[in-house]
This record gives sequence, C-alpha cells and structure tokens, in this order.
Amino acid sequence: MSGSYRDYQSTSYNAATAEGSGSSADSSNDFSKISQTIANNVQKISNNVNQMQRMVNQIGTKADNDNLRSQLHQTQHYTNQLAKDTNKNLKELSHFPVSGVTSEQKQRRMQKERLTNDFAEALKNFQVIQRTAAQKEKESVIRARANSGYDAAAKNQSNLIDLQSPQAIQPLPPPPQQQQQAQTQLMMEEEVDMNMLREREYAIRKIESDIVEVNQIFKDLATMVHDQGEVIDSIEANIESTGIQIHEGTQQLIKASDYAQKARRKKFLIFFILFVILAIIITIIYVSS
Repeated sequence: MSGSYRDYQSTSYNAATAEGSGSSADSSNDFSKISQTIANNVQKISNNVNQMQRMVNQIGTKADNDNLRSQLHQTQHYTNQLAKDTNKNLKELSHFPVSGVTSEQKQRRMQKERLTNDFAEALKNFQVIQRTAAQKEKESVIRARANSGYDAAAKNQSNLIDLQSPQAIQPLPPPPQQQQQAQTQLMMEEEVDMNMLREREYAIRKIESDIVEVNQIFKDLATMVHDQGEVIDSIEANIESTGIQIHEGTQQLIKASDYAQKARRKKFLIFFILFVILAIIITIIYVSS
C-alpha cells in the first residue's frame, strides 16, 4: 500500500507557476503537464478501485482479517485524497489563459472535456465501491455484535442448565484463584473484541466522511461543466460576431470600391465632355478668324 501512496504523491502537480507565465509556449507546456497529471491520477483511481473491489469481495470470508481491512482503508483514503487533488488540478486547468489561436482553443477545450468525463467516470466507480465497502463493514460489525451477545447468552444459559443438572452438582468448583484468572482472561478477550468493534466503526465513519467529500467533488464538476458551457457559448458567440463583422467590413469595402470606380468614371466623362466643348470652341474661333 505504501507503494501506491508513493505513486500517488509522484503524480501531484502544482500549477501555481502557470498563472505567472507570460509566454504562450510556457502556458501550453504547463497546460500539457497538468493534463498529463490528471490523466495519470484518473488511471490510478481506476486501478485503486479495482484493488478495493477485490478486497471488499473478501470481507466476511475466510480471507477476511485485520490486515485486509487496514489495506482497504488505506487504499480508500489515498484514493479519496487523489480524487480531491485531481479535482483541484481540473479547476486550475479551467483558469488557464485562453490562447488567441482558435485551433488551440478547440484543442484545449476538447482535452479538458475528455479529462473531465474520464474523471467523472472514475469518481462514480470509486463512490460505488466506497458505499459497498461501508455497507459490508456495517454488516460485519452488526454480525460481530450479535455473535458476541449470543455467545454471552449461550454461556449463561449453559451455566444455568449445568446448575440444575444433578451431575453438575458433584464436581467441586475450581479454586478462587483459578476463577479470578478465568474471569480476567474473559474480560481481556471481551475488551479486545470491543476495541476491534470500535476501530471498525471508526473506519466506517471515515469512509462515510470520504463519501461526503466525493459528493462535493461531483458538485464541483457539475459547476465546472456548466461554467465551461457558458465560456464555450461566449467564445462561439465572439467567433460568430467576429465573422459577421468581417463579412460586413468586406461588404463595405466592396461598396467603397464600387463607389470609387463610379466616381472615376464620372470624372473621366466630365473631363471628356469639357475637352469636346473646348475643342468645339477652339474650332469656331479658328474658323471665324
């Protein structure tokens, strides 16, 4: 389990430097690093879910023991922490500066949508196994308490029957020292059983607390997806608006070009008429002289 924890730690990434990056190349590099971290974390969550499933299946069987429960609780806790860190990384990914290149915008948007969907799917599977583990541990504790009460009642009933039996009257009772040792041993065993039950109940409460945290992550994901949709709509609206403005500008240029051509033709026609009139006047003056 410690190996899984080391793996988890190695995938943690802090993108605080990304916000201070003024270079587009640095921004793209940081975006890629966080995206890769998220992808690695999602894969580890899925692997841990598979491990938890195998361990949960062993609860209540002959393979069930304290070591199994401890490994299950550690895996569940580390995976829950991994999910919280992945959620944080996704939020950092949402706050990355948007590049001015449209193709890069689309690529980042598609990559973030894919990572969000993959994380949501892994998180859903993790929550299912969390609930299953908590339920099976609850049932195990209930059975342990019931068995403990039944065993005590059975011992008392057996003692009463022995006391009522004529054969039970004949044997001499054990010495007081042996009776005290037996009672002390019984009390120690009962105390051990109670401590074990308390530990298991505490572990159940911890799992239930982690389930609540996973529910909060789902809410954060829903908010991010909603905000992401609004941003996408805004980007598309800006692109459409820019396209309309470009089209309108092109139409204005065409109209201006047509107007300039008409103005040039009009000026040429006026100059031609003036030239003809001037030529006629010169001809008349020449003939008259």
